[in-house]
Amino acid sequence: MVVCRMTLMVCKKKRSKIEKKTKWWKLKKEECCEEFRQKLRQALGGQVVLPDDWETTAEVIRETGRKVLGVSSGRRKEDKETWWWNEEVQDSIQRKRLAKKKWDMDRTEENRQEYKELQRRVKREVSKAKQKAYEELYTRLDTREGEKDLYRLARQRDRDGKDVQQVRVIKDRDGRVLTSEESVQRRWKEYFEELMNEENEREKRVEGVNSVEQKVDKIRKDEVRKALKRMKSGKAVGPDDIPVEVWKCLGEAAVEFLANLFNRVLESERMPEEWRRSVLVPIFKNKGDVQSCSNYRGIKLMSHTMKVWERVVEARLRKVVEICEQQYGFMPRKSTTDAIFALRILMEKYSDGQKELHCVFVDLEKAYDRVPREELWYCMRKSGVAEKYVRVVQDMYERSRTVVRCAVGQTEEFNVEVGLHQGSALSPFLFAIVMDQLSEEVRHESPWTMMFADDIVICSESREQVEENLERWRFALERRLMKSRVMESVGMR
Repeated sequence: MVVCRMTLMVCKKKRSKIEKKTKWWKLKKEECCEEFRQKLRQALGGQVVLPDDWETTAEVIRETGRKVLGVSSGRRKEDKETWWWNEEVQDSIQRKRLAKKKWDMDRTEENRQEYKELQRRVKREVSKAKQKAYEELYTRLDTREGEKDLYRLARQRDRDGKDVQQVRVIKDRDGRVLTSEESVQRRWKEYFEELMNEENEREKRVEGVNSVEQKVDKIRKDEVRKALKRMKSGKAVGPDDIPVEVWKCLGEAAVEFLANLFNRVLESERMPEEWRRSVLVPIFKNKGDVQSCSNYRGIKLMSHTMKVWERVVEARLRKVVEICEQQYGFMPRKSTTDAIFALRILMEKYSDGQKELHCVFVDLEKAYDRVPREELWYCMRKSGVAEKYVRVVQDMYERSRTVVRCAVGQTEEFNVEVGLHQGSALSPFLFAIVMDQLSEEVRHESPWTMMFADDIVICSESREQVEENLERWRFALERRLMKSRVMESVGMR
């Protein structure tokens, strides 16, 4: 028999260090927005027009936002369950704490009764605050604006059930579990740096393409207004910490400033250096091992002002480039529903006629991350894009840098030399241009060939024909940039 004496200590759960954020969401309230405009005007010496240079304007906006709107405590939103919190509750709890300290120092009956009364008051205030918050939530969910809150609550509930947001350990490339913060950060950096800087093997193009040299018009204010209108509010900010809500709050002053800024960028073909930085957040794909880096998709948090600039450029490119009808991804007045409907009608027709129909579903592996930049420039020029816009887009990708934000902090910064920006406003259309040019010789009319970004479905009346078409697609894609894999093959008799 073995007798031993053990002392076990329960380690306190370590809280992640979260960077403090300016409370930009307060700009949704008109009174906060008006106060922000007034304080910004005072900071600029009473000027209504913003300064011409980006660095000065950005710093003044950030400083004014911190003073007027305040800064968050730095705790994770998931750690806070007091979403019903208000000033009345905060005041009652503060008074209760003071009464508790007073009673601890002087244990009289009077102090005890005062503390007990404040305890009961806190419970009443919390109950009232929760009831009011629930009523406001239910009222908001019945409106169109409340749809966003409904989806947010559903996503939060899904994340809480899976507990993937606080993954503090990860596996290395050999499957060994890493536990220290430094090793976890190094692994995330190693994985994404390799992913975003290695190209698939491909044939180098020997043929050239003529560039379109033509004069381009200056950026107009109405283009900026349309771009701002298309930008959604409430999104995570980039490294510059200036959300699109700021520009929407400033109104015409912001439109004039951005129009002048974008025209300088268009003329010089050089955007501010601050826009080249991004923060990459790994998002779990909801499949596979939660500790494997390959089961995460990296989404970049980029400057919102750069995204407005991308929207302006995208609107101009869409007027010039005509994408094939087989592309349903990120196209105006098209969606996945249209492709599904067309495919379903095709299957029903063949089923009613008792004819064979074979379909193959193809997925491109890490398509956005592995697009060679040279291939993108080639496809843009071949699509008739003016050389000025090609150089502007090249500037968006030149010297781009990012850091990975994970549960144990941020990694060191590294360069990104390959692929499109995940989370960019312009990337979906750039990818559509690439797919349009690469599939020009192999695609058939809808519904025999349909694409939704990097997902492809190929249909034919015979198994031999669909296999032949699949090989043609595979050859066309893999010789240039992308590896494909057959997700599913369906045959119907």
